[in-house]
Amino acid sequence: MAGGRRGPSRTSYCRTPLNESGSLGGSGYSTSSPITGVRSRTRSGSGTGLTSPPLATQTVIPLKHNKIPELPLEKSILFEFHLLFCHFIALFVHYVNIYKTVWWYPPAHPPSCTSLNFHLIDYNLLILISIVLARRLIIAVVKEASHGGKISVPQTVIFVTTRFAVLTGTGWSLCRSLIYLFRTYSFLNLLFLCYPFGMYIPFFRLKYLKRSNISSVANIGPNETITTVERSKDYLTVLKETLKSHTNQMHSLNTMPTHACCLSPDLIRNEVEHLKVDFNWRMKEVLVNAMLSAYYIAFVPVWFIKSTQYYDKRWSCELFILVSVSTCVILTRHLLPPRYCDLLHKAAAHLGCWQKVDPTLCSNVLQHPWSEEYMWPQGVLVKHNKNVYKAMGNYNVAVPSDVSHFRFYFFFNKPLRILNILIIIEGLVILYQLYSLLCSEKWHQTISLALILFSNYYAFFQLLRDRIVLGKAYAYSANANSEHKVN
Repeated sequence: MAGGRRGPSRTSYCRTPLNESGSLGGSGYSTSSPITGVRSRTRSGSGTGLTSPPLATQTVIPLKHNKIPELPLEKSILFEFHLLFCHFIALFVHYVNIYKTVWWYPPAHPPSCTSLNFHLIDYNLLILISIVLARRLIIAVVKEASHGGKISVPQTVIFVTTRFAVLTGTGWSLCRSLIYLFRTYSFLNLLFLCYPFGMYIPFFRLKYLKRSNISSVANIGPNETITTVERSKDYLTVLKETLKSHTNQMHSLNTMPTHACCLSPDLIRNEVEHLKVDFNWRMKEVLVNAMLSAYYIAFVPVWFIKSTQYYDKRWSCELFILVSVSTCVILTRHLLPPRYCDLLHKAAAHLGCWQKVDPTLCSNVLQHPWSEEYMWPQGVLVKHNKNVYKAMGNYNVAVPSDVSHFRFYFFFNKPLRILNILIIIEGLVILYQLYSLLCSEKWHQTISLALILFSNYYAFFQLLRDRIVLGKAYAYSANANSEHKVN
C-alpha cells in the first residue's frame, strides 16, 4: 500500500561476543565467517529483518599479539643494591655541600686540615637516614632469607642466621639513634622525621579503599555499602588492615600478572579494571618511595644543622628534584618491565577506544545504541548518554563515557610509549646535569654532579637497550603481519 511504510526500520549493528573457539556467541543467526556477523532488529509484526548500511559489513581484524624477546631483569636484591648505592651517592654529595671546608688555603693560615667538618656531623642522624634509605634492601634480604621451599639443614641455618643478624642489627641501630635524637633535639624537630611516614599510611589507605571496591564487593550484603562497613571500624583496625594490604601488595609487585586473551566484553573490561588497579598501585609505590628518599636525602640533613652554619640552599633544592626524578625513573623501569608494558598493551588492544564526535556532523549517518554485551568494529557510530561516539580500535568494548578507559587506551595502545617517556625524562636530566657540570665553578658541585651523572648513566643505558631491542621486535612483528595480510 502506498504510504503504508514511511521508511525502513533502523537496525542496530553490534558484534556479539566470541567464544574461545572463535565462533559467534549469539544463537539468533548464523554466518559463514567467525568474525563478521550482523544482528538485525526487526520491526514488530514484520517477518524480515533489514541489514545495516555499509558500516555493518566491516570486518573486525583478528588481533595478533606481537612476540617480544625476554630481556634480562635484575633480581630484587641486586636492584635494591643499585638503588641504595645511588641514594648513598646523593647523600654523600649533600653532606659534602653542607660540611665542606676551604682546605686548599695556604698552610700559613689553614682554616681546616680536612675537606669536611667531620666534628659537626651528627652520626646518629646519619645512621637513621641510612636505615630509612636501606629499608627496601633490608626487606628484600629478609624476604630472600625466608625461603619457604625444601632446603637443606645448612641452608636453613644460614637463612635463619642472616635474617636474625639483619633484623637485630637494624633494630638495635635504629633504637639507639632514636634514643639519642630524643635526648638531643626538640620534639618539633623530631616531627619532621616522622612526617613522611605520617603521610604514608593515609596515602595507601586510599588505595586500600579502591581495592576494596573491586575485590571485596562480593562480601558485602545487599543493603550495605563499603562506606558503612569501613566507618564501623575503629582506627586501629583500619590501620592494621591497611598495613596488611600494603604488605600483601608489596609481595605481589615482583609477580607478573597474566593476560587472558579472551573475546568476552565483560571479561575484557574486568581484566582492564584489575590491571588499572595494579598499575596505579605500582605508580603510587614509585611516587611514595621517590619522595621519601628525596626528603631524607635533601631536606632532613639541612633541618638538623646549626643555625650558624651556612649551606647552599639552591643546591639542596636542586638535589631534591634530581633525586626525586632519578628515583622515579629507576623504580618505574623496575616495576614496569617490558613484559608488563606488553601485557598492558595487549589489554588496551582488546579494550578499544571511543572518540566523541559532534552529532550535527553525522546526523545522516546510521547511529547504533551502544550495548555492553557486544564488540564494536572500527569506525562505527554509537549513541551513549545522549552523545555520539566513534569506534577507534579494532575491538571496542570500552564504555564510551568512561574516561579511565580512554586514558588506559591512550597510554598503552602504543607499547613503547611508557619506555619513550622514561628515556626522554632521563635524557633531559642527564643533559641538565652536563650543562650544570660545565657551568659549575665550585669544587663540591663538580664532584657532586660527576658522581650523580655516573649513577644516571647506567639507568639510561638500560632504557636505551630495552628501547632498541623492543623497537626492532615490534617493527619486525608489524612487517610480518602486514605481509601476511597482503598474501
